[in-house]
Amino acid sequence: MANNDDKFKKVISHAKEYGYVFQSSEVYDGLSAVYDYAQNGVELKKNIRDYWWKAMVQMNDNIVGIDAAIFMHPTTWKASGHVDAFNDPLIDNKDSKKRYRADVLIEDYCAKIENKIEKEVKKAAKRFGDAFNKEEFLSTNGRVLGYQEKINTILSRMGKSLENEDLADVKALIEELEIADPLSGSKNWTDVKQFNLMFGTKLGASADSAMDLYLRPETAQGIFVNFLNVQKTGRMKIPFGIAQTGKAFRNEIVARQFIFRMREFEQMEMQFFIKPGTQAEWFKHWKEHRMKWHLSLGMGEDNYRFHDHEKLAHYADAATDIEFKFPFGFKELEGIHSRTDFDLKQHEAYSGKKLQYFDHEDNASYTPYVLETSIGLDRMFLAVFSNALQEEELENNTTRTVLKLPAVLAPVKAAILPLVRKDEALVKLSKGIIDDLKWDFSVAYDEKDAVGRRYRRQDANGTPFCITVDGESLENNTVTIRHRDTMEQQRVKIEDLKSIIKKEVDVKEWLMRM
Repeated sequence: MANNDDKFKKVISHAKEYGYVFQSSEVYDGLSAVYDYAQNGVELKKNIRDYWWKAMVQMNDNIVGIDAAIFMHPTTWKASGHVDAFNDPLIDNKDSKKRYRADVLIEDYCAKIENKIEKEVKKAAKRFGDAFNKEEFLSTNGRVLGYQEKINTILSRMGKSLENEDLADVKALIEELEIADPLSGSKNWTDVKQFNLMFGTKLGASADSAMDLYLRPETAQGIFVNFLNVQKTGRMKIPFGIAQTGKAFRNEIVARQFIFRMREFEQMEMQFFIKPGTQAEWFKHWKEHRMKWHLSLGMGEDNYRFHDHEKLAHYADAATDIEFKFPFGFKELEGIHSRTDFDLKQHEAYSGKKLQYFDHEDNASYTPYVLETSIGLDRMFLAVFSNALQEEELENNTTRTVLKLPAVLAPVKAAILPLVRKDEALVKLSKGIIDDLKWDFSVAYDEKDAVGRRYRRQDANGTPFCITVDGESLENNTVTIRHRDTMEQQRVKIEDLKSIIKKEVDVKEWLMRM
């Protein structure tokens, strides 16, 4: 595919054309930064969620799951710091009247410098060929080191200014870097202000007695307030974790980049409760373990990197992001945070209820520390989908569009294609194969158009296998199975289909790579 902007446009277009993601309320011209998952998208999303849940909960005997309510008592958000501190730095352009996140403008500026580094790497790789050592080049090339130093200086200054709430310096940095409005090119900026991201709502039948509530901006607090309930009813011993997937809501200043940053999104989080003083080793453990989970999907080691936080959140003593190379550059996919005992102590102080753990081995009570892993399900969907979408040049000088989704996540595992749709015997046998396979896999039936065109359609839809039923199938109970990625075809017995497909799509086969 051409440049990154073109690729991203193709990703968005393909997601709609093949029933993965639709603009919400599209018949009414849509709602900004709100999307609906379509018939294939909902399956891909569910499969990603299940893949995470199996790795996080099912395969760990000391991690359990909950599903907390979206509505929570409003004091929850006072205790967590969201009422007072859940803000993003907002800046307006006086000429275009457009609103931006000041930190994102600066990060985008740095991303352009990163693109320059990538260009230098590509040039050098072309020049040196097989002798090229990327790591050595990045650590020794003067121009690259200069670019990297500039990025580090900018991000470090921004981090300190935001931490100190020095919004005047954030604006000064934007002006010094001569950052322009991406749409109009204007550099006429307002002062930077803080903007609270929580959506407010009301609970109650009458306006007089209604209670002010918030839609939860994260799922973590539902875990913290249930810490003791889960610990006692599950007789959990530290260290143990509580996992949850669910919706969260943020009134983003600039929601953009398709489903990367939305106002309604889904998180997959796990809070791991540990003994104070052990956080460094658990931080290292979960950092490594979560990266292994990502790499198990086979989306390329070069597409991931760790990014340690310059600015730590008020509750953290260590934090890192797993970043993924989206079509618009490396961006946060998952966060691993050492949250100390901040959350439980805050809820203890505001509720007046004791939220401590009695350690029978030490014969003492203490407030556990927390190690968090938090991944955006929608971002993971975008990472998987955008990485999978490829255009391949074939030997006959044609191209094919193929969605090389990890087979374990693909919405449809196999499509059954009768060679001739008007042949009742072929159709009957095809439907029989579907009836057998659908107990174990999500399968589809496709009889329209020439078989080559059907192959292309299933390739573009991400289906790992196409099974063609023809005249020979009626004679000897064999079919042709075609593999999406290689386009190789094999003649196999119908009775062997289940085991062939299972080997490629089974969760165990994929998670064993961790």
